[in-house]
Amino acid sequence: MNREVIATGRTVDEALDKAYEQLGISRDEAQFEILDLPKKGFLGLGASPAKVRVFIEFSKAQCAVDYLQSIFHQMGLDQVQIDVTETENCANITLSGDGLGVLIGRRGETLDALQYLAGLVANRLEGDYYRIVVDSGNYREKREKTLENLAKKLSSQVIRTGRSVTLEPMNPYERRVIHATIQEIDGVTSSSIGEEPSRRVVISSTNPVKKNYHRDRSAESGERGERSRDRGSRGGRGGRSGRGGYEKRPPREKYVPQDVTPNRTKVEVEDDSKPLYSKIEID
Repeated sequence: MNREVIATGRTVDEALDKAYEQLGISRDEAQFEILDLPKKGFLGLGASPAKVRVFIEFSKAQCAVDYLQSIFHQMGLDQVQIDVTETENCANITLSGDGLGVLIGRRGETLDALQYLAGLVANRLEGDYYRIVVDSGNYREKREKTLENLAKKLSSQVIRTGRSVTLEPMNPYERRVIHATIQEIDGVTSSSIGEEPSRRVVISSTNPVKKNYHRDRSAESGERGERSRDRGSRGGRGGRSGRGGYEKRPPREKYVPQDVTPNRTKVEVEDDSKPLYSKIEID
């Protein structure tokens, strides 16, 4: 966004003075463009004044800096120094001085908020998207190394076990660091799940462990059988032998009822082979 004024005068200098006065700035604070040179005309006829355009071109980075300075002033942090390094479509704003801990916040949350708001202010101006990065005391560099080490450590765990790991919620910048690190490691891949601000990174193995249900059940049954045999070899339910031991009890004898009826005459059992009647002889 630019502020500009178009002014006229009998000369170019007169037109410029009028324009600077309207903008309330000095000559070294703005740029100008001569639109028309003055013309005297012939015998006073056809004369035209000089016409100039004076404008102030605002840099998006400067707008972000001005916004941050106003925030720091309200927070009572007027001693914070702001340094800007501009690259193509990006401005890296570095903060230094006292009170940086307050500006960083828990896990960089305050710093991320300042960066987000400064970016919104800068991109209200006309033109292509302009990225604003706000850092404080090399915090982002340290945090980036911490995230890279975390991604490598968890990747080793995933490769070893074959099981996925879900990280804690992270902002887009931190998730990008994790994804970039995972891309350089063979055997793992990464994805994001959830919605902001609880979006998380999931690290998964490219060779996950496949669980064989029937094989696991068979193994479990075999283990139960082994435990049963072990108990049987120690006596099972047969009975105790000493302390904690078991011995097998002898089988019980079959019960046979006894005839205990007193003074009963013994009855002989007839032989089935004898005839029922004896032979009768007739004289």
